[in-house]
Amino acid sequence: MNDIPLAAKKVLVVGLGRSGAAAARLAATQGALVTVTDKRSAAELNTSAADLPIGIARELGGHRRETFVAADLIVLSPGVPPLPEVAAAAAAGVTVTGELEFASHFVSAPLVAITGTNGKSTTTTLCGAILAATGRPTFVGGNLGVPLSEAVGTPAALPGGICVVEVSSFQLDTVEQFHPQVAVLLNITPDHMDRYADLDAYAASKARIFAAQTAADFAVLNIDDPAVERLTRQIRSRVMPLSTRQPLREGGWLEDGSLCLRLPGGSVERYPSTLPGLVGRHNLENALAATLAARLAGAQPAEVGRVLPVFQPLAHRMELVAESDGVVFFDDSKGTNVGATVAALSGFPRRVVLIAGGRDKGGSYGPLAAVMKDVGRAAVVIGEAAERIRDALSPAVPVEQAASLQEAVARAAALARRGDAVVLSPACSSFDMFADYRHRGDVFRAAVRSLLHAGAGQSAPSGGVRP
Repeated sequence: MNDIPLAAKKVLVVGLGRSGAAAARLAATQGALVTVTDKRSAAELNTSAADLPIGIARELGGHRRETFVAADLIVLSPGVPPLPEVAAAAAAGVTVTGELEFASHFVSAPLVAITGTNGKSTTTTLCGAILAATGRPTFVGGNLGVPLSEAVGTPAALPGGICVVEVSSFQLDTVEQFHPQVAVLLNITPDHMDRYADLDAYAASKARIFAAQTAADFAVLNIDDPAVERLTRQIRSRVMPLSTRQPLREGGWLEDGSLCLRLPGGSVERYPSTLPGLVGRHNLENALAATLAARLAGAQPAEVGRVLPVFQPLAHRMELVAESDGVVFFDDSKGTNVGATVAALSGFPRRVVLIAGGRDKGGSYGPLAAVMKDVGRAAVVIGEAAERIRDALSPAVPVEQAASLQEAVARAAALARRGDAVVLSPACSSFDMFADYRHRGDVFRAAVRSLLHAGAGQSAPSGGVRP
């Protein structure tokens, strides 16, 4: 419900990516006097500044303290770092919020919100697909790519619709009244340690997803994760646990080859756990979370049953690229931290030749060595973190080092045996060698196809045999 009177108020939007631009347009439609500010110039912003309506003021190439202090409301884009201008404005009594919180005040539809260090994009997309199968107007976005501000004014944001949003810790840092009827926390592993003082601070940020919930709402929690399980005692809403390690009386679990759900007052529902589009044990957790959240939000078993078998993962998330001579190649370039790669490889159904490396994000590679000892055949390391990863993995598996991703693909393919999987799951950010994880994944896919093409037609088309 719109409870922010904005007519003739001075609203400053900080950060002019897609979320900032959407928040600026939303504020303008409410009659606000909108200014956008970004440290980047108009040329660096490409089309973001040009796409804004006439009447929105632009302060680009730097920030002006006086504009911050004079504002009635400041809306921060996700990921904007702490700024002295924001601190000065807050000290002067200016209200500071984030795009997610801001947009939520103009959404009257129920909200399903999903967070966690890893798996949230897959879970959000699958949950949204199930809810869309109900025929209700459904918005799927948030940190996933389409800001919630863009849902405002559409049927999905009205009472008959539903909004499914992926939310990041950066977005949760600025929420106050953001109120999802169903909130999901998948896991907590070290990430963004350059932003948070320690893991407890990062976990506290994630837990803010439940802050505005009441006893009438639901909290879906992966109790296999110790950091998540500890939060169950702090939540006011009704906890619905999920586990792939133990059967539960209520919630979601894995049993006898089935994904099992039991809602409050309901009977046990069973769905297949062998899903062509979701490879690995971590994806069973994602599937349980998505189906449980969708059912709590009103989807019926028939809709879950229709969507699960045909669901395909988002690009660069354990996505099958090709198969050749019994070896399959997977693109998991979105594995940008150790926890994500460990989750992707745990219980993997084939021996793995891992391609890892990139820009180090801090923390230990010990957990990666432990999982590679269980499932690994070998590893090829690249990028700035190559030596650190090599030193960590060498006691577990043979490790080779490559100067490029193309060389790494060739080395990995030579190390693999029939029945193995070559998996790009870097456990690092991409910014030492690539524009982003998508660019890295695209280079990997091109390298795989080039290698297989050079192998005299041994390759199968993408989407072939799966493990």
